[in-house]
Amino acid sequence: MRPLLRRGLALAVGAVLLGGCTVSGPSSDGGRGTPSAHTSHSASGGGGSPQAAPKPSPTRPWNVRPPSVASLGDSITRGFDACSPLSDCPEVSWSTGTRDKVDSVAERLTAAVPATRSWNLARSGALVADLPAQAEAAAAHRPAMVTVLIGANDACAATPDDMTPVADFRADFGRTMAYLHRTLPHTQVLVSSIPDLKRLWSVGRKNVLGKQVWKLGLCPSMLRDADAHSAAAEQRRDTVRDRVIAYNTALGQVCRQYERCRYDGGAVFDYRFGTDDLSHWDWFHPNERGQAQLARILAAVAFAKTVP
Repeated sequence: MRPLLRRGLALAVGAVLLGGCTVSGPSSDGGRGTPSAHTSHSASGGGGSPQAAPKPSPTRPWNVRPPSVASLGDSITRGFDACSPLSDCPEVSWSTGTRDKVDSVAERLTAAVPATRSWNLARSGALVADLPAQAEAAAAHRPAMVTVLIGANDACAATPDDMTPVADFRADFGRTMAYLHRTLPHTQVLVSSIPDLKRLWSVGRKNVLGKQVWKLGLCPSMLRDADAHSAAAEQRRDTVRDRVIAYNTALGQVCRQYERCRYDGGAVFDYRFGTDDLSHWDWFHPNERGQAQLARILAAVAFAKTVP
């Protein structure tokens, strides 16, 4: 969440405390606008003869039991609004949280290797432009694995015109990956896709209290005028969704360049979450249950011996 929204949301906390309702909204069209997960390079052409059989792709090195994890990202990974209003709650983070009900990636590792260490270096309000600095902070700990979930704030701008350009998004993520590869060549990176923000609108728009909170300026590029169904409003939402898909495509393509990187193949984007997965302080961030779903989805990628 962008820092300026904290002040606005504070005005709504009293109203939210009065109660809330949980309504399962209709699903969006989902879809995979993202590359599939990957674990192998295509074989190099080399100088073989035309009749030679193609060489099999080498297997990407990946440790399913890394002894330490550092998480990078934004308010989602910080557990913002998951436990109390306007506050981070890193203990429920999908990546490095310690709460049993979440069963985070780090906790699953700890169950197998009790000495597992973890650091949550994500920051609420972070954009992809902030990711290189987070990577530098992670390098000081020399983690065996780094997790990345970033990009919602880049799409959640005042208007679609204010969203981070795709080229800039790709460049900032690329700089982060190049730095990690150069500084921590044996560290593996688990990259999550960005959630489907249009599904968030579709699911949450029937919650009266949630829409009141959204009016304070929460992700206005997508959530402004939640009840509007004009052609302009629908085009605005589709533009934001298309940008998220483009960001996810960039995440997957950049990740593919590094042998110690796994992208979730759009699994988080495709997850059909409902209001039961959302914070009842803002109907935007994942609550404890939502964090547990993220942990489940991304642990399946992190701990698979191979990813198709």
